[in-house]
Amino acid sequence: MDVQKTIKELSVNEKKVLLALQKLKGRGTPDQIRQSAELSQDVEVLNAASWLMSKKLVTIENTMTTVYSLGQDGVRFLEKGLPEKRVLKLLSEKKGTVALKELSAVLSADEIPIAIGWLKTNGWATIKKEKDTLLEITENGRHALAKQTETERILKDLHEHPEQELDKDQIKPLASRKNVIKEKERLSSTIHLTEQGNKVLEAGIEIQEEITQVTSTIIKTGEWKDKPIRPYDIHAFAPALYGGKQHPLVKLLADIRHIFVELGFQEISGDYVESCFWNMDVLFIPQDHPAREMQDTFYCKKPSSLPIKDDDLLERIAQVHKNGGNTGSTGWGYTFSQKEGERALLRTHTTVNTIRYLYNNPKPPCKVFSLERVFRKENIDTTHLPEFYQIEGIIYEEQATFRQLIGILKEFYKRMGFEKIRFRPGYFPYTEPSMEVEVFWNGAWMELGGSGIFRPEVTEPVGVTSPVLAWGLGLERLAMLRYGLTDIRSLYISDIDWLRKIALL
Repeated sequence: MDVQKTIKELSVNEKKVLLALQKLKGRGTPDQIRQSAELSQDVEVLNAASWLMSKKLVTIENTMTTVYSLGQDGVRFLEKGLPEKRVLKLLSEKKGTVALKELSAVLSADEIPIAIGWLKTNGWATIKKEKDTLLEITENGRHALAKQTETERILKDLHEHPEQELDKDQIKPLASRKNVIKEKERLSSTIHLTEQGNKVLEAGIEIQEEITQVTSTIIKTGEWKDKPIRPYDIHAFAPALYGGKQHPLVKLLADIRHIFVELGFQEISGDYVESCFWNMDVLFIPQDHPAREMQDTFYCKKPSSLPIKDDDLLERIAQVHKNGGNTGSTGWGYTFSQKEGERALLRTHTTVNTIRYLYNNPKPPCKVFSLERVFRKENIDTTHLPEFYQIEGIIYEEQATFRQLIGILKEFYKRMGFEKIRFRPGYFPYTEPSMEVEVFWNGAWMELGGSGIFRPEVTEPVGVTSPVLAWGLGLERLAMLRYGLTDIRSLYISDIDWLRKIALL
């Protein structure tokens, strides 16, 4: 420790506390130190002591103690007397015996069983059965009436000196009664001078007026020339301040939009509720595909169906499914069901936005993307949600090639912060050829999305004649990688501590 450097960085109150501890032989309570240092409040002592502790010049020993005060019934008992003592007084006035029904003259209804219980416990009275149930005073009861009990003494003492420490055995009779005493925890601190603190004191501390904060006034008046400026310790502890910021998912969505726009793409959107025709049939997904089952897809009750408005398109899609139509494909070899195509569902992917856009804009070129929610009947666990964001992009132009798709994906993921990117063959119902994109993250290759060129069975019926390069990925999986999460549910739990501390840059 550089003693002189440490002394220069001490505030006035820190110096006063150290000098007070020196007078108190190395230890003292905040109150003792406040009086010795001539400070106005204990909080000034504790604040200075906290900074001294961070500099290892003092230690703070905290002790938790229980203190007691009178409760609501305790104050009433002090004024009117304990229920059992009031009964003893009544017994004395009635020559030692009273019927239980006569106790209402001196006790409330809820006090009667309490008084009887304590009279029997203390041996001050007995109960006997004659015509009525009678309470009879004992010799011990007569003696108790004439003197102050320990319980009464404690009540009086707590009234005169509230919030004091008492022995647990001593307070036990009162603690067993409801609302008679109150207890609370009180923190007591003792501040101790350390060996390093002693070294600082031995080197000599001088209390003098100094500048702790440089202001424009101090600079203009030249006051800084006549007073020392206390050095700032840039390594000193400072409380964390958390300002408002975007949710991590919102920030990630904004970053992705920015990348797409920089690459020349235009954003498109669609509806949550779609027909099977647009969500699956137009994309050449067979009508008996497992993904159409209830366990994989959310079907709607209202509306339960959506009409297919383009009869020509309906016929072309039906032929493609049956025998491939004019695409050169053999199709799926079954008779297409219009009723199945009209079933309403919550969209299972954002590709439905893409194919509808191509249907309405069949002439190239175009570059579009969508960042929207999709719905699948998934069980919620660490990697699956029934509702999540899907990111999708397409390039539609006359000379588009598979190599161009690889290049655009490399650029996109590189801008997302992934240095190592690789591709491997894959299978998807509506692209051929198809490939999966993997990135190297935390020592392992991870699959992030699928891509490929739309099949003729998808593009030809909607009037698209040039190649369509397409790719998609899940936003939440990307977010898990970016923010170092192992549970996808963390993104949607309102954990204020995580939201405050997560770095978004």
